[in-house]
Order: sequence, then C-alpha cells, then structure tokens
Amino acid sequence: MENRIGTGFDVHAFSGGRKLILGGVHVPFGKGLAGHSDADVLVHALMDAMLGAAALGDIGKAFPDSDDRFKDISSLKLLERVKVMIAEAGYSLVNADMTVICQRPKLAPYIDEMRKNIAGVLGVDCDRISVKATTTEKLGFTGRGEGIAAEAVCLLAKQS
Repeated sequence: MENRIGTGFDVHAFSGGRKLILGGVHVPFGKGLAGHSDADVLVHALMDAMLGAAALGDIGKAFPDSDDRFKDISSLKLLERVKVMIAEAGYSLVNADMTVICQRPKLAPYIDEMRKNIAGVLGVDCDRISVKATTTEKLGFTGRGEGIAAEAVCLLAKQS
C-alpha cells in the first residue's frame, strides 16, 4: 500500500461585514475573514494538504480567485470537489490533523462541530479528523488580532 503525506497552511486577514466561518461553522464574532470564497482558513489548509499529498497542486490552481464561480462559495463545497479529485487520482483520506491559530475568538465550543462537518463531507469517521486551536500568546499578526492562520497535515492511502 502506498501512503502519502501532505501539509497545508493558509492565512486570512479579518474583515468587517463578513461572517466568521471555520470548519463550516459560523462562529459568532464581530468580523469575518477576507477572501474570495467564504474564507474558511481551516478548510483551505486541509484542501491544500490533500491536494499536495496527491501532487495535484494547490487550491489556487484548483479554485482560482479570478473565477466568479467560487465567489462566496462554501469551502465545504470546495472540499467535496477536492475529495472527488483525490479519489480520481486513486487516493482516499486516512486521517487529517489541523490547527487553527488565533488569539480570538475562543474556538473550543465549536471544534466538535467543525470535526463533524469535515468528516461528513469527506465520508470518514469523526475520529479520523482532528481540529485543535492555539494562540500565539499575543505575538505576531494573529496575536494582534489581525487575522487567523491554519495548518493541516493529512495522510492519503492509494486505493488498490
């Protein structure tokens, strides 16, 4: 069996007048994230990890921000498309581990729902999806409250 590891990293700045969506969950907060789609930084990092593991490029290649079809689209819908791309390349997700990096808002109450959303889209058990949150102890752009970063790692297995 062939296994492949992929990593992903994404950053979005805060922006007024938008909802904050993380892992497909609307997190009540005074501002959302700037971006062409719903700017779900967590799902974006995961998609990049999955695409990278299968050597299929990145989300900018798959879903360019110059394409109006992706304007304000739910990142979970894009994740569905990535799942299909991965399957067409002969792979399936074994597991994924993700970390959201932000000072605020506190995300602990929403993490289980994020995991369920992502697992549901990918058609895997929830115990294969890990989501964690951390701060940077008020250091850097996330610590100053300018935006949110996320990183992801995943393992894909070649289907026989």
